[in-house]
Amino acid sequence: MGDSKRRPLAGRRSVLLGMAGLASAALTACADRGGTTQPSTSSTSPPAPMSHRTGPAVPPPSIATRSSEQAAAALAPAVPPKSIPDKQQIVAEFAGRQPKEWGLHVTGVVNNSRSHHVALTFDACGGPGGTGCDHALLNTLRRHKVPATLFINSRWLHANPSLSAELALDPLFELANHGTAHLPLSVNGRAAYGIHGTATVAAAYDELMGNQAILQEISGKAPQFFRPGTAFYDDVAVEVTRRLGMLPVNFTVNGDGGATFSAATVAAEVGRAAPGDIVISHFNRPAAGTAGGYARALPQLLDQGVTFTRLGDVLSP
Repeated sequence: MGDSKRRPLAGRRSVLLGMAGLASAALTACADRGGTTQPSTSSTSPPAPMSHRTGPAVPPPSIATRSSEQAAAALAPAVPPKSIPDKQQIVAEFAGRQPKEWGLHVTGVVNNSRSHHVALTFDACGGPGGTGCDHALLNTLRRHKVPATLFINSRWLHANPSLSAELALDPLFELANHGTAHLPLSVNGRAAYGIHGTATVAAAYDELMGNQAILQEISGKAPQFFRPGTAFYDDVAVEVTRRLGMLPVNFTVNGDGGATFSAATVAAEVGRAAPGDIVISHFNRPAAGTAGGYARALPQLLDQGVTFTRLGDVLSP
């Protein structure tokens, strides 16, 4: 990148570094296994976490197989930015609400874009061992001119301020919100994969908006999409997400099993993506098989006529 393009980044890098204290309390306590100690309200244990899965991912049910109410809620628009309430309003509005759903596929979560394109999404989770960057993967996307949506956690942002600013300026990518402390999004502390979720409506607000403010400073606009740490939500937290102007997004294809799949498995999983699918993978673990798998899968998919899109080009909050 030439000097003429680098100069504007200095201001955004300074803003990002200056905002490092915005979520410091949450980040100080947070490790890969979560940062809270509230007991889980879960009555059943969730499946093995993405980071521990060793076999091919089982695709979740598409939006077409869900109830008409769930499908309509998933495609309904979020609150326009001009109407976004503050923390006090959110806490008052959702006080006393009890969740009825919990998981990857709950009412109001977008799992399938229902478009004619495949949406590739990549998470950067941050935390111990997760603050790297898979430059080989990003270069593969750039070489093939394949757009993608990057869900970035604030821990990764703080570890990579210059790179974050540069990604924000790359028109091939759009930045999305992956949470402040990388926690499941809950209003009662329910856990997923042994990680306790946000314990209250106020905590859910902080998990959503702490990172939203940082991303907005970097990119100059508020991110449109959110995916929580572990990708688990409850239905009340989903409503809070939408009330704050973001679409809660998950996936139909698990491309790299939390960056644990071999390159061959990644190629097979990503290679089965079809129009409307949202694929989840990771770009924060360069030693994984993710880059190698995409290097194999993308040319084959492009030869088959598959087209790719950013979420913002096919979904509207």
